[in-house]
Amino acid sequence: MNIAQVSVTAVTTLIAVGLGGWLTTRAQDRLWRRDQQRQWRDIRLAAYTGFLAAFREYISYALRPDARITAVPRPRPPHDLMPYFDEKGSAYRERLEATKTELRLVSAAPRVVEASSAMVRQARLLAAERATHEVGAVPDEHFDALWTAEREFVQAARAELGLPEAFRDSSAG
Repeated sequence: MNIAQVSVTAVTTLIAVGLGGWLTTRAQDRLWRRDQQRQWRDIRLAAYTGFLAAFREYISYALRPDARITAVPRPRPPHDLMPYFDEKGSAYRERLEATKTELRLVSAAPRVVEASSAMVRQARLLAAERATHEVGAVPDEHFDALWTAEREFVQAARAELGLPEAFRDSSAG
């Protein structure tokens, strides 16, 4: 073997080792990114399902016949009624607020945050109505707005999570 053959073999080996290392690094980077995306998806899914559960518990409490709710106008616009619960109901309000904050921390989509805010607003309005109405006397439009807001949130969350659209007909309950 002459020096040219040895040099070509050495250079070829070095290029192959460098290329193999680079390809390995790229593959590991892709795996790491995919793992990160999966972890964030799981974190978001847990936050969103926790928020939906807290929302449903809040509504369920507000619709109980024995729920003690008072409502006073907010001092700032839009001056709508703000519900206040007794000690038992305050736990539901606090959980809803905490899960909403958690959702805001992990969401990457502004549409999800906006939809969650609309849900909380509609839940508060329904609870405020309960302060002055019996369960069966709450106007239907409050329920319609509430479930529409929930569907919008679910659609936004599903879109962020990369899931297919859940509802074709937005009027379905």
